[in-house]
Amino acid sequence: MEKSQDFLISLVNELRKMPRETTWLEFKENISEPERIGKYISALSNSATLANKSNGYLIWGIHDENHEIVGTSFKPHLAKKGNQDLESWLMQQ
Repeated sequence: MEKSQDFLISLVNELRKMPRETTWLEFKENISEPERIGKYISALSNSATLANKSNGYLIWGIHDENHEIVGTSFKPHLAKKGNQDLESWLMQQ
């Protein structure tokens, strides 16, 4: 189910209000290495489950110390691992 843009903006703004990152919430600016992204997703997913959260979050374009919006040069819809789209590669891993 796809979320509306307004919902996603509201969600990001709520998460930015957290006093710090958690085991189920990470802010990143420009990480783009597929293996590193995969490790973050796995860790966030496991941590969210242990914390009784329905989701874990890895959000690009947010400074991890002050939670300011800084933007990102990472474009996940264009990212690839070898010849495979990043999203497909991550789901297979």
